[in-house]
Amino acid sequence: MRKCQNCNMSFSWSKIYKAFLGWVYKPVKCDNCGVEHEITIPGRLIFVSLTGLPMLLFIIFFSPFNNFFATLGVGLAILSIGSLFVPYFVKFKVV
Repeated sequence: MRKCQNCNMSFSWSKIYKAFLGWVYKPVKCDNCGVEHEITIPGRLIFVSLTGLPMLLFIIFFSPFNNFFATLGVGLAILSIGSLFVPYFVKFKVV
């Protein structure tokens, strides 16, 4: 799990995950020292490579289903599963 660059306190998984919800990436604030950390550009690329890219690759190229809704359902499941791993791999920098 990622830690604060100022005081080395670990961020919770849910705190990092909530930073990705919505249209705009939100900074993560340390509960111990109050320093804000924002997601780096490589961190954003990691987010896309773990969520959107596998879903799109499955839907466009690898779908074994002839049914659109089955393909979309599996694609959304892939997106959901990939998003669960994002807090472990994303990078932050101090604002």
